[in-house]
Amino acid sequence: MKEHQIQVRVRYSETDQMSVVYHGNYVPYFEMGRVEWLRNKGISYKSLEENGIALPIVSMTINYKKPARYDDLLTVITRFKGQSSVKVEFDCEIRNENNELLTTAHFLLVFVDINLGKAIAPPQYLLDIMNS
Repeated sequence: MKEHQIQVRVRYSETDQMSVVYHGNYVPYFEMGRVEWLRNKGISYKSLEENGIALPIVSMTINYKKPARYDDLLTVITRFKGQSSVKVEFDCEIRNENNELLTTAHFLLVFVDINLGKAIAPPQYLLDIMNS
């Protein structure tokens, strides 16, 4: 499965005075989507870190189409785009309850050895899982 979906309810604290989700709060929504995409594939981000592997974002592009508002039920869709050498890419989108496209994003992450602080190729078991 190359795609995974989660739902998130917009909390009041995530909005500005106009009851619109503050632009910086989309990044955690997308992070939840990526973490759950991995979990759905049998990869716990916590276990990755316990095994000395991190996946920091090195590039992200977010396009805001329509605002999300307080109490909206959002669907965060995460799609695995591909993996090459030390990098992994995801395309994501957020839709509201009417299935309107609100936001799109592209993320580039790098596998990093936590102890060395250097980019590494992912272990074979991760490659097998991501590409299954």
